[in-house]
Parts: sequence; C-alpha cells; structure tokens
Amino acid sequence: MHVKSVNLETVCGVTSVLPKNDKIEIAFAGKSNVGKSSLINALMNRKAYARTSSQPGKTQTINFYNINNELYYVDLPGYGYAKVSMALKEKWGKLIEKYLRTSEQLRIIFLLLDIRHEPSANDKNMYDWIVHNGYNPVIIATKLDKINRSQKDKQIKIIRKALNTVDGTPIIPFSSVTKQGRDEIMELIEFTMRGGFDEEYAQSQVEQEREMNEPQTESIKEESVSHEAYREEE
Repeated sequence: MHVKSVNLETVCGVTSVLPKNDKIEIAFAGKSNVGKSSLINALMNRKAYARTSSQPGKTQTINFYNINNELYYVDLPGYGYAKVSMALKEKWGKLIEKYLRTSEQLRIIFLLLDIRHEPSANDKNMYDWIVHNGYNPVIIATKLDKINRSQKDKQIKIIRKALNTVDGTPIIPFSSVTKQGRDEIMELIEFTMRGGFDEEYAQSQVEQEREMNEPQTESIKEESVSHEAYREEE
C-alpha cells in the first residue's frame, strides 16, 4: 500500500466521545517507550508525524490517523508508566476497554513488546485483556536492531511461551532503524483491508509455532476485564 495522505483526524481523551468511523481501524497497543510512534511513522512513510519521545507516557489519548481516506491507524495510550497517577491509569484503562468493546470497525490489534526482554506482568495482562475482548493480537517485537541476529528466534520463543499465545498468532520482529519487518506488517494490513488474514499466511504461523514450541495444554482463563496493565509494575 502506497501511503499518499495522512491526517490526524480525531484525538480522544478520557472524557471524549469515541468516533463512529466508517473505515476499518488498525490499533496499536504497547508499553510506554516500546516504540509505538516509531512503528506508526514507519507504516505512514513519515519521519515524525506521530510524535516520538524519550519521555515514557507521552501518548495520553487515543489518536485516530486517517490513512489515504481508506483506513485508520489507532494509537492507544502506553501502559506501565509509573509517574502517572493511579486514578488516571484507571481512566485510561476504562477508555481502552470502551474502545475495544464498542468499535465496529476495529479489525486487528498490534501489541508491541520489546524483543530484548521477557514480557512483563503488564504485557501479559494486556495480551489477556485483548484476547478476553475477542481479538487475537498480532505481536510486534520491537527494537530488533538492539540484539544479535542469532538471538532473534530464542527471544521470539520466550515471548510465545510467556504470553501462552493462541495458535497461529504472528510474532513479527521489527526495527525502526533498519525498517526490517515493515513489509511483513504492511502485508497483514493489506490482507485485513481485503477482508481478513490470508489463510496460507495464518497456516504458516501455526506450523512455525508448532516447530518452536511444545503443544500448549492450558487455555486462557476467562476472567472479568481488569485494568492491571495500566497499574505500576512491581
């Protein structure tokens, strides 16, 4: 997909009314400072349209970017930032929950994790939360350029095991420096725009997961939705 136009069309805070869009939505979630803005800029072919910052917790709203007047990239607030009040974190959590439950156009959620580290408790809570709300998130393992090439498969396996991912869940390593992984992410977005994931691609992910992991016997427990991902990490 060639990106011809980008427009930050809607910004929603904790008291805002969420828009009822008529185009498909692609959402981006992740811990503060994991590289969400950098990924979105790469997918827009823009250097700094989505603001990046060395200060965690910068994104405090849900931002809707209109792409080519064909779809929306939806940037969700980052979680796990300790210098934000508990009350505000609760409000963010409720805002995200409301979006996940009420959006009629949301088709796919990219959950960003730092490939260098095992997923934190907040990351696991967010993954389970998204699944509980009826979505199977695609995992984007950011900061790929920060590890040796030989470490990539090991780190992906660690992420799969820690999250206990659903069969067929794609994990795409990405670097905002080299842009490795961008084309694969764009392919998924284009598949989604055509009506869903490509079946052959999804099957390849299942086979890859079976090769890398032992069969998983535990299912994700259905629990009441919590906002633990937006609480401070212990």
